[in-house]
Amino acid sequence: MTIHKPVLLEEVIENLKLKNGDVVVDATLGGGGHSREILEKIGDEGVLIAIDQDINAIEEFKVKSEKLKAQGKIFLVNDNFANLDKILADLKIEKVDKIMADFGISSDQLEAERGFSFQKDAPLDMRMDQKGEITAEKIVNDYFEEELARIFSEYGEEKFAKKIAREISKQRKAKPIKTTFDLVSIIGNSIPEKYKHQKIHFATRVFQALRIEVNGELEKIKEFIPKTIEVLNKKGRLAVITFHSGEDRIAKEIFRENARGCICPPNFPVCRCGNKPKIKIVNKKPILPSAGEVGSNPRSRSAKLRIIEKL
Repeated sequence: MTIHKPVLLEEVIENLKLKNGDVVVDATLGGGGHSREILEKIGDEGVLIAIDQDINAIEEFKVKSEKLKAQGKIFLVNDNFANLDKILADLKIEKVDKIMADFGISSDQLEAERGFSFQKDAPLDMRMDQKGEITAEKIVNDYFEEELARIFSEYGEEKFAKKIAREISKQRKAKPIKTTFDLVSIIGNSIPEKYKHQKIHFATRVFQALRIEVNGELEKIKEFIPKTIEVLNKKGRLAVITFHSGEDRIAKEIFRENARGCICPPNFPVCRCGNKPKIKIVNKKPILPSAGEVGSNPRSRSAKLRIIEKL
């Protein structure tokens, strides 16, 4: 049974402008909360392609989808959303009407024994796709100190990145770092005492950074978003939910680039590039969760929703 609460659910459904018969991609199935609502809106003429690289998410939803099949055709795909073009080609689907992606980690994955959570002791794995070769354990034990510091700073925005990397380098010489609690202890020994009692747990940023590195998340988002623009029908919509400044920056920059028209130098009297905008940006500023949602689901606090429409 899933414990995951879908983030910004009402806002996503409202802004996708779903209608009966739509062909929709949920690129990040997770606990299935968005997919269930999508199926309600697209009716028995609609088609849902639900993608997740975590086989557990697929298997869990298979059980639920037996009860939902009457509401529409469902394709469940165990793959990474970065392969969207290949996934649709394999299904012989050329274009879709709506796409959504939630780039956060689901609560179900946090509960799994894979080392995503610093609140329970587990092996330092952090692979969303268990076929992946790189684990968090390999990173903390094998990466150079300077590379660890870069990852913690760039992906986790951790202000004590260098100190934590230095302590990891020191401790792993004595014995390998194997579990989440091993790592939490090292992080705790690396930062000033006052930073251990903040609103956000002191290990949050390092764990986030490791998860992003293990799963190559930012690079996959860079691959995914341009593909969504290509496969959308005219007037089709894409909704993306980001949780990290790096994710949001990638989405914002790709959207801005594809919404631009002429790219000729300003001193050109007549456009020579012929560049036409491919999309329009529906919301100039990201939609944020309400105070009520943050209160009932604290993990939604950093979520940002951006929507575009294909021209």
